[in-house]
Amino acid sequence: MKLALSADQRKIIFYFLVIFFSLSTVSFVPTELMAQATGSKGTKIPIPNLSFNVNEAKGPKETSLSLMILFLVTILSLAPAIVMSVTSFTKVVIVFDFVRRALSLQNLPPNQVMMGLALFVTFFIMAPTIGKINDQALQPYLNGKIDQSEFMETGIKPLREFMIRQLGKDGAKDVALFLRIGKVQNVKSFDDVPSYVLVPAFMLSEIKKAFIIGIYIFIPFIVIDLIVASALLAMGFMMLPPVMISLPLKLILFILIDGWNLLVLELVRSYK
Repeated sequence: MKLALSADQRKIIFYFLVIFFSLSTVSFVPTELMAQATGSKGTKIPIPNLSFNVNEAKGPKETSLSLMILFLVTILSLAPAIVMSVTSFTKVVIVFDFVRRALSLQNLPPNQVMMGLALFVTFFIMAPTIGKINDQALQPYLNGKIDQSEFMETGIKPLREFMIRQLGKDGAKDVALFLRIGKVQNVKSFDDVPSYVLVPAFMLSEIKKAFIIGIYIFIPFIVIDLIVASALLAMGFMMLPPVMISLPLKLILFILIDGWNLLVLELVRSYK
């Protein structure tokens, strides 16, 4: 025999069950914790004890340690900017964005996909430099063979070599620009250029190279747009947007030439 319940009765039963299980859960936790405190064999639930104190430093060693922790936290917060400044990420991500604009694609591939691809291509390009930093600076520092100052000095050398190699002769103008602005003198070679001058000069050079590559990418797709627009105008389809016709043609061309493979190959080869 089925028991018919009205809607109000079902609501009352539902609220009662919710209150019952809530009280049961609340009453269960203190019991287990009490069993742990009295040394019983019940299930032990660890309770974390967190504390954060700001006390006055009592000596130079504690002061230097506090400043070092503050410096490391600052470096971690600036890590994305550092990655973009001293690696190939700047040029790679700009070139990828040029490709998407040349193909007349607004949000395809999505920004997250483009940034992820650019980031991993950057890791691939920077792998030899990262390996040198690990072998020459990080591992000796972790093994206690060098101190912190030597670690910073040795660790930045591979990055400087990478940036100087990419600047080349064409980047001498960018380096001279920042040397002139900063009024830095007694610079006879790239080895004498300070890092605060080398980094912005490297970034400016990477942006210029990315824009040059972007122009070469745009040219064939602009030609397709012009041909399609002229053909539609000649046939009298003045109200038909040319993008509707040129977009599939540009995608077909990009796929036929294996555009992504070719693009990534040339980007990687430009850093060798």
